[in-house]
Amino acid sequence: MGDYRAFVSTGPTWSRPRTTLMRDVWDAIQYMVSTGCQWAMIPNDFPPPSTVQRYFYNWRDNALLHQINHALVMAVREQEGHEVSPSAGVIDSQSVKTTESGGVCGYDAGKKIKGRKRHIVTDTLGFLIGFVIHGADVQDRDGAVHVLKSIRHSHPWLRHVFAKPAPTKAGGGYAGPQLRVKLETIGCWTMQIVKRSDATKGFEVIPRR
Repeated sequence: MGDYRAFVSTGPTWSRPRTTLMRDVWDAIQYMVSTGCQWAMIPNDFPPPSTVQRYFYNWRDNALLHQINHALVMAVREQEGHEVSPSAGVIDSQSVKTTESGGVCGYDAGKKIKGRKRHIVTDTLGFLIGFVIHGADVQDRDGAVHVLKSIRHSHPWLRHVFAKPAPTKAGGGYAGPQLRVKLETIGCWTMQIVKRSDATKGFEVIPRR
């Protein structure tokens, strides 16, 4: 029969037993992530879309998804022979177009994109450890402060960050004194800009990028 507590709600003792398998809910969420489909387009093999959506929002709001990711990153790092808590990370951002349905939105003049900007931090193995979503009009030097502040307590040993140079000479990017001054207000951080060699032609994987 197994442990009945795995199928019972964590609510009051008089709550009725849960009938939805959490594995099915998780598989439905993974399906959405991989396909990018709408909630209503989840196949009938999974629980009802409203059920999957409710669990997803609950797990997001109570930070359960963050805790799962944090535990998995530590486990894999240890398996790879590294310290469980990283001491260095890689920061980057990406501006993407969005629909007009609502949510934060802005215009990235450099990329000429109206939408949102995904700001992420990974460890040097490439595992996601922090992210912030904001309008595309937020400059990298400002978004970097928000995303680094979000991992200050969950990854206390991470203080050195690798970053890309600005896409244009006019763009601020992660270089410059403005970002260094702002980072001093949230902790002791060092930012290292990893540049592409001028002699390189075509695509090349750049270390720490």
